[in-house]
Amino acid sequence: MKKTRFTKAQIMGVLRQMEGGVPAEELCREHEMSSATLYKWRAKYGGMAASLISEMKAMAEENRRLKRMYADVSMQNDLLKEALGKNEAVSSAPRVGHESGGDKGHQHCAGVPSVRC
Repeated sequence: MKKTRFTKAQIMGVLRQMEGGVPAEELCREHEMSSATLYKWRAKYGGMAASLISEMKAMAEENRRLKRMYADVSMQNDLLKEALGKNEAVSSAPRVGHESGGDKGHQHCAGVPSVRC
C-alpha cells in the first residue's frame, strides 16, 4: 500500500485553507503536491473532521480484513462440499465381495448352518 507523506491533520488543514478561499494552485505550490491530489482529498474528505477520517480508514481496513476472511471460509466450504460429495459417492457404491440382501455375504450351505463360503 502506498504510504502518504501527509498526516490527517495536514490534509484537513489544506482543505480548510481551500475552503477559506486560498486558490488551489497556490496550495499545490506551497505543499508541493499535484492539483489532482488536492481535488481527490476534497472529494474524499471534504467537510469531514479529522476524527471521522481516522474512523473511516479503520472501517476500510476492517472491511478488507473481513473480505479476506470471507474468501478463506468460502474456499474451505467449497473444499468440504467437494470432499463430502466424493465421500458419499464412495459409501453408496456396492462393496466388492458382498452380495445384496439381508445375509451380508453369508450363505446357507446344505447341512452346515451359517458358514461363509
